[in-house]
Amino acid sequence: PNVEGRGEVRQRELLKNALRMRPDRIIVGEVRGEEAFDMLQAMNTGHEGSMTTIHANTPRDAISRLEQMVGMAGMPMTHESIRAQIASAIDIIVQTQRLSDGGRRVTSISELTGMEGNVVQLQEIYHFVRREVTAEGKVIGDFRATGVRPRFAPEAATLGHHFAKDAFNPQVAL
Repeated sequence: PNVEGRGEVRQRELLKNALRMRPDRIIVGEVRGEEAFDMLQAMNTGHEGSMTTIHANTPRDAISRLEQMVGMAGMPMTHESIRAQIASAIDIIVQTQRLSDGGRRVTSISELTGMEGNVVQLQEIYHFVRREVTAEGKVIGDFRATGVRPRFAPEAATLGHHFAKDAFNPQVAL
């Protein structure tokens, strides 16, 4: 809003207006509240390649936070149906962290694989392995595969995205 308290445009309104334009991609800079509901709806209605950011400590925490934010929209949905929407809409969670040396690194890439009971299932594909901290305090480490081949790999191949032969080999540092 302006200094008189007028003219506020909420993120939910921006997202709804963006959807009316029939975009190929939707990128929400950061979800913080009830707009998470509209974002999930968009992701579940054919807007492939959508992205957003969310603050959370782990990929599992990101799912819990997203569930809470969708609940803030006030729609009559059960926790189980919200989780099912999340599992259907989101393929990958990329976690970044600020390390002790002040640098930011991708520390985990996890795939959502669906629901088991009423729990969203995750499988970690890559993670950062810290090897040492130098005398100057710099964190040294490698990004490694967990050995799990993601379920989305065949679909990615049909879209022309092919993984290197050793992309999922835990013995190879990336």
